[in-house]
Amino acid sequence: MPIAIGFFLHYAYLILFGWVLLEQLGIPIPSLPILLVAGSLTATNKLSLPLVLLAVVAGCFVSDTIWYLLGKRFGGSVVKLLCKLSLESSTCVRKTEIYFTKRGPQALLLAKFIPGLGSLAPPIAGQTGMRYRLFLAYDMAGVLLWAVAVCVAGRFFGEVVIRQPQALSWTGHFALILVVLAVVALLAYRIWKQRSFLRAVKTARVAPEELKEMLDSGEKVVIVDLRHPLDYLPDPRVLPGALRISPDALIERSGEIPRDRDVVLYCTCPSEASAAKTAMRLRQVGVRRVRPLLGGFDRWKKLGFPLEDYPEEPAPPAAHTPPIALHG
Repeated sequence: MPIAIGFFLHYAYLILFGWVLLEQLGIPIPSLPILLVAGSLTATNKLSLPLVLLAVVAGCFVSDTIWYLLGKRFGGSVVKLLCKLSLESSTCVRKTEIYFTKRGPQALLLAKFIPGLGSLAPPIAGQTGMRYRLFLAYDMAGVLLWAVAVCVAGRFFGEVVIRQPQALSWTGHFALILVVLAVVALLAYRIWKQRSFLRAVKTARVAPEELKEMLDSGEKVVIVDLRHPLDYLPDPRVLPGALRISPDALIERSGEIPRDRDVVLYCTCPSEASAAKTAMRLRQVGVRRVRPLLGGFDRWKKLGFPLEDYPEEPAPPAAHTPPIALHG
C-alpha cells in the first residue's frame, strides 16, 4: 500500500474533520475531492461511511456555530470579512442574502451545494436573529444531505473500481496525486474567475472623491443604492439623492434610465461586487454610462462625505418602487 494512502487511512477521520472545518471557516481549500476519495474508500471497507459522515458533520458543526455566533454579535461586518476570504465574492453576499431572504431557514438545506453560500449562510442566519436551535436543525440537516450526496457519489466510483482490479491498483498508486491535482485545479479556476471579475470592475469604477465633485458642481447623476435590507441595519442612511432599488428591479426598469448622464451604483460588498455585476448587466442592455462606486457605501462614509436619511415609503402598495429620478 502506498505510504500516502496508508497515512490517509490511518488519520482519515481527523483529516476529514480538519479539512472541512478549515474550508467552512473560509480557507479556500476545496473539500469536494477529498470527500469523493473518502467515499470511494468506503466501498472497499477501508473506511466506515457513518464515521466519514460524522467527521464531516462535526467539522461543519464547529465552523458554522462559530460563524453563526460572530454574525449574531457583529452583523454585516463579519459577512463582509468572510466574503473577502472567499473566492466567490463576485456574487457571494448578494446571492446569499437574496436566497436566504426568499427561503428563510430552508436555505440552509441546500447552502452547502452552492458555491459561495455554504460559509456565508451561518453568519447571515445569526445576523437575522434566527434562533440557534432552529439554525442548528436546518444547518446540520443540510450538511448531512451534502455529505451523503458527495460520499455516495465517491462510493459509487469505488464500487466501479472494485470490479476492475487493475484500475484499483492504478488508483491506489496515484490517488494522492489525483486529489492534489483536483484541489489545485478547482482552486486555480476560482482564482482565475475572481481575478477576471475584479479586472472588469477596476476599469469602470468611480472614486468617491470624483462623485462628490460631480455632485458639488451640480452635475446631474443617477445614484442607486443596491444594498440588501439586511445591510441597512447598521446605517439606514444613503448617499445624497440616492434611490433604493434592488439589482433585479433596476435591470427590469433599465428603459427608464437616462442614457445621457452618469449612473452610479453602490453596495456594501467587497470589491463593489453587486454594483459591478449590475453595472455590467446594464451595459449589456444599452446603459453605457454606468459605474460602480469605489469602496461602496463604507468608503464614502469613512471619508466623511454627506449622507442623508431615506424618506419612508408609504406601506401600500407593497410592490411600490420609487421612480428613477435625477440628482442635481
